Amino acid sequence: MKETLSTVSRVPKSHHHGGDQKIVEKSNGGVVPYRYPSWFVIFASFNMLWFLMFYFNTDAFVSSKNKVQSIMNDYVYGFVSPQPKIMIPLENETAVPLFREPIRDDDLVDRFGTDDSTSVSLNDQPEAVRQEEVVVSQNQSKTENLPSQMELVGENVSRPKPEEHSIENEIEPIAVQNKNETVTIEPVKENGSETKTEDPARGNEIEPVGTKLVAGNGTGPITQEDPVTEDGIEPIVHDLNEPAPRNESESDFDPCTGKYIYMHDLPKKFNEDLLIECDTLNKWIPMCPYMVNGGLGPRLVNSQGVFPTNGGWFNTDQYMLEIIFHHRMQQYKCLTLNSSLSSAIYVPFYAGFEVIRHLWDTDVPTRDAATVELVKWLTSKPEWKVLGGRDHFLVPGRTTWDFRRLSEDDADWGNKLLVLPETEIMPALLVEASPWQVNDFGVPFPTYFHPSSDGEVYELQNRMRNQQRRFLFSFVGAPRPNNTKSIRNQLIEQCLGSKNCKQQDCKNKENGEKPCEDPSTVMKVFQRSVFCLEPQGDSATRRSTFDAILAGCIPVFFYPGTAYTQYTWYLPENYTQYSVFISEDEVRDGKVNIESVLQQFSQEQIRAMQEEVIKLIPKVIYADPRSKLETIEDAFDIAVKGVLERVDKVRNDIRAGRNPDEPPHSASNTWKYRLFGTEEKHEWDHFFEAPK
Repeated sequence: MKETLSTVSRVPKSHHHGGDQKIVEKSNGGVVPYRYPSWFVIFASFNMLWFLMFYFNTDAFVSSKNKVQSIMNDYVYGFVSPQPKIMIPLENETAVPLFREPIRDDDLVDRFGTDDSTSVSLNDQPEAVRQEEVVVSQNQSKTENLPSQMELVGENVSRPKPEEHSIENEIEPIAVQNKNETVTIEPVKENGSETKTEDPARGNEIEPVGTKLVAGNGTGPITQEDPVTEDGIEPIVHDLNEPAPRNESESDFDPCTGKYIYMHDLPKKFNEDLLIECDTLNKWIPMCPYMVNGGLGPRLVNSQGVFPTNGGWFNTDQYMLEIIFHHRMQQYKCLTLNSSLSSAIYVPFYAGFEVIRHLWDTDVPTRDAATVELVKWLTSKPEWKVLGGRDHFLVPGRTTWDFRRLSEDDADWGNKLLVLPETEIMPALLVEASPWQVNDFGVPFPTYFHPSSDGEVYELQNRMRNQQRRFLFSFVGAPRPNNTKSIRNQLIEQCLGSKNCKQQDCKNKENGEKPCEDPSTVMKVFQRSVFCLEPQGDSATRRSTFDAILAGCIPVFFYPGTAYTQYTWYLPENYTQYSVFISEDEVRDGKVNIESVLQQFSQEQIRAMQEEVIKLIPKVIYADPRSKLETIEDAFDIAVKGVLERVDKVRNDIRAGRNPDEPPHSASNTWKYRLFGTEEKHEWDHFFEAPK
């Protein structure tokens, strides 16, 4: 039987030693190994296409994609913000180009990037906040998302639905007598577009027009791949096609009710640009090195065995609060972009950096220019009209006296930020508040310790409990020979005359050495002392107070305005539990021996006071903004709570028909009313007779 040829093919010579060789497919079933029938190829491709289409539309694929995205987010390290980033230079790099780079800290990537507890992602935020995390176009008026009427309900400003608007239900503006003039608090009007809301208390169904989802709050922290422009970092944005699905199990409970805060997106000249010009902020102290790590400063090396080895310690300048607070607010769990939901409004103006440039040799108009421009900007916004600015708050990073110039004389100190009619009704958080101003609130100076976890706080507390203390008392500071009211010279004299006292002289040496600018030197003295002397500084307060508390050292105060009347949100009312008070009048007159007073305390009393001091540590620190504490409330958390309570009181006063600008006590007794809840005569009255 003859064989018929059906197919002929060639194979490479390398496969057959005998040259080209023909391989045939026989009609009786022989097969060519390199070719398949065309119908089989088409059939297989068709089935594969159907399989891929089915898989990519299943929950399994979506779930796996989300899991991959979540894993990627966990390994990203940076600040999260619902608004454009504030550029801060990083360690070991020059200042100018660093403002063009995303915030990062290479030596912390492993420690932070792989730990869910320190990465703030979209899933960590309350649902209502996640839904609000959108960036409104700068060319679009924010009034499009503001409802037309205001009604004070609970802690928030709630708005009626559009269909409820009618002449009969129209709410009249609230008139509040503001000193010599009447201030009318107008309801916020809608401007053009409708706002779609099914639940005004949560706002989950709000669909702002023309908005984008920020990568920082939508898909994870900002990465190094974010585009950089000449003006700074532009956040990666994604189209917000539809609202996030609501969790029905949480529909009846919103953990952020009464806690929402709206943050104004100020022009960069009020904050970010000041950091770019850090070399112009202070004539005598280079400020740019302190801008690294988001304002925390350079990381400290444990050169003298003073600091724990697991981190959390930075060389932080005492006037960095406004940067640190701003970054913490960007991580605040109840931050919202819907101002109608907010209980308070944060104004991230770097007032301290603005004023420090002009304090010494500029005229009054120059010192006041930025303040006047800021007030003009704020009062033009619809959010201002809700409560006439009474729900706005500032965090100037210096003492109140830098912002309370009362005259137009160029020789007078400071600017008039806190004495303008528009701003004096706003709560202000300051490292030193005025004892006579109802809207000044004292908050702790930034210290060297900025923990990234609860464990770092507990470790420090346990370490201070077991610390061996060699000296009964100590004083860290320089003399004030030209200040006749200062008692520093007397304290130094008594300390040097005692074997039980350690005196660390902070006076600059002839060779230019500044011994107390080394945090290790200062903290080592405090850690080895039972009591730490804390007289007034250049003003009433001292950053040293909080450094001593970190070291578990019992503070000894000589003026009640140094701590007791300042930090009422943070310190126990019964000051004898954690401190010793010796009147500076008695020290000045030579009527008291400090060592003799301190030796009267028993060991049991000292241990009890030390424990109270150590318990204060979490309250007086600001945690690293790049991470979060799980169970501990730090100074930022307490400050936010205090602001919310203050604004809530304003609303309650308005409901009750009271003028919120007139406190139930005289202004001169503000310090006394906050500390003791009374205006009755007190032995400290002579300390607060006149402004100092």
